[in-house]
Amino acid sequence: MAWGRLKKKKDMPGGLWSKCSACGAMVYNKELEANLMVCPECAFHHTLNARRRIEITADPGSFEEHFADLQPRDRLGFIDAIPYAEKLQKAQEKTGNAEACLAGLARIDGQPVAIAVLDFAFMGGSMGEVVGEKVTLTTELAGVKQLPLVIFSASGGARMHEGAISLMQMAKTCSALHLYRETGGFSISVMTNPTTGGVTASFATVCDLAIGEPGALIGFAGPRVIENTIRQELPQGFQRSEFLMEKGQLDCIVSRADMRETLARLMSYSPYGRKHAAQATAG
Repeated sequence: MAWGRLKKKKDMPGGLWSKCSACGAMVYNKELEANLMVCPECAFHHTLNARRRIEITADPGSFEEHFADLQPRDRLGFIDAIPYAEKLQKAQEKTGNAEACLAGLARIDGQPVAIAVLDFAFMGGSMGEVVGEKVTLTTELAGVKQLPLVIFSASGGARMHEGAISLMQMAKTCSALHLYRETGGFSISVMTNPTTGGVTASFATVCDLAIGEPGALIGFAGPRVIENTIRQELPQGFQRSEFLMEKGQLDCIVSRADMRETLARLMSYSPYGRKHAAQATAG
């Protein structure tokens, strides 16, 4: 038999395809990236890192990062399988960011805005001392500059490695948003997959408008924890954006392709948005 004359099939190069976690389809990575990390088969919105999120949301070259000098600290000397300090270092090397929040000023369709974006790639977007401080400082900056505020959330919740310090950020961020609103501020929270735990129980759900990306998991405790606690089967689609929209916990669901245009339109209705529009017209 002439088996020797047959060429061996070359191995397919790695990194070209990804399996959609929602529908299981194999998707060409370049096609997925061109489609804003939205599955072309089932339209599931996969997680974006913070810099890519800003890149597709803000006007090109308009983002000006603030508070980049804030660094996380292992105040408790927390040691798990891997020491917390080592986990922080690995997350910083992986993402190129100091923490799980990227914040600053930008423009969306020409409109100035203060923006804070959580990065799920950095320890699950968990909220520790620095994340809470960045969200708070960005809110205060929006008040000082009289700008609308947009916060994108993608998080597993409060960071357990920082104990009560991380839980304190829930009250701090909510307080900052309340003061901002009292002085005429306008905030929009965009909850992406996933938005859970202490982030959901604080700044992600207390803004003036609550937007969800399609199919995003949004809740406090996870569905499996709830099922095991109450010993009951949960409704179909429980804790997904569409379920929350039906129950009145979201103002709208916006696809990633339409997010930039929608944010610009909503900001233009706000007092700060109208003020800047009037100044631009007068100028």
